[in-house]
Amino acid sequence: MEIPRHLLERMKRNEEIARKFNEIEISILNILNFKDFFKRLLFQIADKFSIPHIWLSIIQESTIYEQLKDSSESEVLKSAITFVDQERFLSIIKDQKPVLANKNLIFFKDLMPDTLTDPLGSLAIAPITLDGKIVGSINHADVDACRFQPGIDTSLLEQLAQKVSLCLSNVTAHEQLKFLAYHDPLTGLFNRRVFERILDREFSRAKRYDSELSLIFFDFDDFKTINDTAGHNIGDEALCFFANTIARLKRKQDIVARLAGDEFVVLLPSTQKKRAERFIKRVNAHFEINPLVSGEHMFNIQLSHGISSLSDDGVSDPSGLLKIADSKMYQHKTEKKNANPKIFFRVMPL
Repeated sequence: MEIPRHLLERMKRNEEIARKFNEIEISILNILNFKDFFKRLLFQIADKFSIPHIWLSIIQESTIYEQLKDSSESEVLKSAITFVDQERFLSIIKDQKPVLANKNLIFFKDLMPDTLTDPLGSLAIAPITLDGKIVGSINHADVDACRFQPGIDTSLLEQLAQKVSLCLSNVTAHEQLKFLAYHDPLTGLFNRRVFERILDREFSRAKRYDSELSLIFFDFDDFKTINDTAGHNIGDEALCFFANTIARLKRKQDIVARLAGDEFVVLLPSTQKKRAERFIKRVNAHFEINPLVSGEHMFNIQLSHGISSLSDDGVSDPSGLLKIADSKMYQHKTEKKNANPKIFFRVMPL
């Protein structure tokens, strides 16, 4: 029995699509970092399927948002990734199926990159998942209003989204392992090992260019109180609260790390001690008016600190800079206890 021509054409088309999918998958299978992964992925899809505009939208509440937020600062990815609020995203993707549109495209503006300025005729949004949960979408756009008009078959888009999801799972797992090797797993800040390498580098740079370098050592006052009063989970929450606050208040070039327990350091390149002191005042002022509220309690965070700089006596190497700041922090803590022996870490009912 002769196979009808339209079925032969469909089989050939499906074989061609399968071949393209296979080529894309092979091309990105061994890429284990987000930047190269997205760059190669989007280029391959756009090239093989002749799609003029293609990018990804990632839900801000997803498990990969923090990692991708840092990666997206590169020029390569600014036009490749957008971030969207989960509630807004789910108002667009309601049944986990691809969405097609060629009218009222302004409704999808929250998903579109700022670099996308060309007038669009149609848009296709296909959800992507990680560990079974939707984390965003892969989006296609064309000036042709018929390219992604509602009602057309979306099986190709669904297959593509599945391929992207599988490959994303692979690269995400590798990036997470790499992240944990360099960062503190609780706060996401650099860990001690990485900080010491950065300190060596910045110390050498400051010496070479005869510039200043300051270091601040922070320690919670009577941190044991919060663990004893509210439990270690709330204690962890307080550490993350502090870490997130410092990360927001610091300059882009400053380095923040968690050394151990409730001990944190901030390295300030090209910064004299007076400027470091002003930074500490900003930090203390912030926590005075922004306590940590958790459950039925409000925790007033107070800190002891120590500052060292390259111009201090006795600073001849990177470890000396850290030791002096550490010593001054303990001196500050002792002075505060002698002046006011009551608990510093106040726990107040709401």
